[in-house]
Amino acid sequence: MKIVVQVKLVPDAVQASALESTLRTVNEAANWVSGVAFEQGVPREYALRRHTYAELKSRGLGAQAAQHVIKRVRDAYTTLRANLRAGNLGRPGSARRRKAESRPIAFRVDAAQPYDDRCLSWQYDAQTVSIWTTAGRVKGVRFACSADALKMLQQYRKGESDLIERDGVFYLSATCEVPEATEYEPEGFIGVDLGIANVATTSTGYRAAGRGLNRHRRRQRALRRKLQAKATKSAKRRLKNRRRKEARHAANVNHIIAKRIVTEAQRTSSGIALEDLKGIRQRARLRRPQRVTLHTWAFAQLGQFLAYKARRAGVPLVFVDPAYSSQECAQCHHIAKNNRLNQARFVCRSCGVVAHADRNASRTIAHRGEAAWIAGRESRVPATP
Repeated sequence: MKIVVQVKLVPDAVQASALESTLRTVNEAANWVSGVAFEQGVPREYALRRHTYAELKSRGLGAQAAQHVIKRVRDAYTTLRANLRAGNLGRPGSARRRKAESRPIAFRVDAAQPYDDRCLSWQYDAQTVSIWTTAGRVKGVRFACSADALKMLQQYRKGESDLIERDGVFYLSATCEVPEATEYEPEGFIGVDLGIANVATTSTGYRAAGRGLNRHRRRQRALRRKLQAKATKSAKRRLKNRRRKEARHAANVNHIIAKRIVTEAQRTSSGIALEDLKGIRQRARLRRPQRVTLHTWAFAQLGQFLAYKARRAGVPLVFVDPAYSSQECAQCHHIAKNNRLNQARFVCRSCGVVAHADRNASRTIAHRGEAAWIAGRESRVPATP
């Protein structure tokens, strides 16, 4: 299982200048290679190398850096073609699709640059790295990270690392190949209902209220609106400094929720049943004031956190169809729209069960998860001759 570990670089002034110059140079070179690829009809990587390698070397790039730039550009065009085929950029003839097809792919001046072990070496005991730059090899660049992240880098780091600049701060994102734990046979399933009023509700009784997170988002939104209206230099500077603050806060909340659910499942030898909510933004029809809340709801991120934490712990996880889970009674499985009186209250019109709506939905999801697991297990058993 691949996990990305990000460490913060702490370079001195000379080292920071070399890193900044390197990112600017390689991304300017990537834009030039992208233009050549567009003119040549996006040839294969080997052919693109014949057209660009010599020029990249003359621009001060090392052999490995030049190869990485060419490969990065070719991969970007491969991704673009895949998105066009999948219809992710609109239908043929649409303005968005024409815009994507009519000009070369552009790279930001601070876009990430990949490094392999020939261009980057790690000294874990000293917590420093030696990294290639256009000014030569820079040694002794310090990095900071948690003890757990350092241990993971020492044991499992493998493959390339990306140099990233964000708001004047440099980071290295390293890929770690972490072995997955052996998956056990679950004794039951914990259903997880995702929502806005309650971020996550489990069938075992845990409920992560979304009141604090929603309040934080409203504060951040009001502050952004106020600073944007002011439009002074200091206001713009504050807006820039506060970028991604809301996203970091939501990610931290999701990490805490996912860890608690996975720990509970591991302690009780249970599996986790989770709603498959792909495409909910396209399916949901909401009033305008509700759209902002839905589009800032990081349910996909919480699902990803649950999935990778479950795989690391060996906890079985299944995704189930969320259709009518909020209207189905977990006791008698009767489905009716008026079963759910409001956001919090559920009353079954058939058997009369009264429950918290999210708790009832989580129990329904748990039943569906167990059924899906049994069906999958039976399909893996070979038929007797």
